[in-house]
Amino acid sequence: MAEKTAQLTVEGIGTIDLPIYSGSTGPDVIDVRGLTPKGLFTFDPGFVSTAACESKITYIDGDKGILLHRGYPIDQLAEQSDYLETCFLLLYGELPSAEEKEKFASTITRHTMLHEQLNHFFNGFRRDAHPMAVMCGVVGALSAFYHDSLDIGNEYHREVAAYRLIAKMPTIAAMVYKYSIGQPFMFPRNDLSYAGNFLHMMFATPCEEYVVNPVLERAMDRIFLLHADHEQNASTSTVRLAGSSGANPFACIAAGIAALWGPAHGGANEAVLNMLEEIGDESQIDEFVARAKDKDDPFRLMGFGHRVYKNFDPRAKVMKQTCDEVLSELGIDDPLLKIAKRLEQIAIEDPYFAERKLYPNVDFYSGIILKAIGIPTEMFTVIFATGRTPGWIAHWHEMISGPYRIGRPRQLYTGNTQRDYTPIEKR
Repeated sequence: MAEKTAQLTVEGIGTIDLPIYSGSTGPDVIDVRGLTPKGLFTFDPGFVSTAACESKITYIDGDKGILLHRGYPIDQLAEQSDYLETCFLLLYGELPSAEEKEKFASTITRHTMLHEQLNHFFNGFRRDAHPMAVMCGVVGALSAFYHDSLDIGNEYHREVAAYRLIAKMPTIAAMVYKYSIGQPFMFPRNDLSYAGNFLHMMFATPCEEYVVNPVLERAMDRIFLLHADHEQNASTSTVRLAGSSGANPFACIAAGIAALWGPAHGGANEAVLNMLEEIGDESQIDEFVARAKDKDDPFRLMGFGHRVYKNFDPRAKVMKQTCDEVLSELGIDDPLLKIAKRLEQIAIEDPYFAERKLYPNVDFYSGIILKAIGIPTEMFTVIFATGRTPGWIAHWHEMISGPYRIGRPRQLYTGNTQRDYTPIEKR
């Protein structure tokens, strides 16, 4: 029962009472479902002012720079937890005990292999296909191979599908990369961590052993963790909308991958590297910064500011620390990385950026880290998708586990009204 009520007065209809609900934190919401029986509905392009669901998973306060997973601040998780523990938290709502964590990690490890026929599935793609195109196709095809986890009404099936997706995404991501460069696929190794295994599958070859660097392993784990969930963004909302039709979990995650592929969503860290390449040299930085300040110039500095965070991106602080650790460990002398570090300094010191709260965000630092590790730019969004998988699954499972309706957004129709058909000889 709502404790407060809003009243909407509409000419010709009168006053309509609309309940106001309060969550555990965050703004109140006005329940507008009472408008439909009156022949009305709201107009909200992009759904930026509409709560389409109720969720207990992730909370963001963009004004204060807060990101909570099940109530836990993201910086605490990044500093003290690891990716698989965060996956467990997102899926089950609580941090695992030592025994639960060991069992969960063991289960994920046992699901990292792909069905052997899926290896041949890759041969249907061109070698120069974008990695996200291949990943989207392969993940969607999982439903053709794992029939025993497609009953969305069965909680055990949902759990098995969750394990499979979290476990197989890094395997698929590494296979996508290996296929693009013509190298043989590397099988997962059960003696390695989640992040270490991913690096092994990416960079090992049958003729040369790959020793996982613990600094890079920790960095990779943090990149996965910091991308694990971000509330009702475009890809997560896509997963929920697809899931509301009763689609199987593999199809829903493939839909999320497709939405993430857009440059306005998951392609931001790739855009950062493209921007650095456009700048090209440290001597050009001042010119491009001046262009970024010119409102009449279309050039924008990528990786600065965030649509949600009006203060700072809480993930960026941890990612900056990780970035410094990786660059120090590798001692790389890369012109693009020098440009990035100089841009970071300018953004922190220049009043123009500070006044507009254009701080370096998680995409800025993650792009630099991935380049330093040796991961090509076109693979960045694939890694984003790998890290985001537990968040997508958690939201899908949350929706399927309770009462839900198929998504059906409305529209403001501005086309022709009814008219009669004209025979072709009279047109």
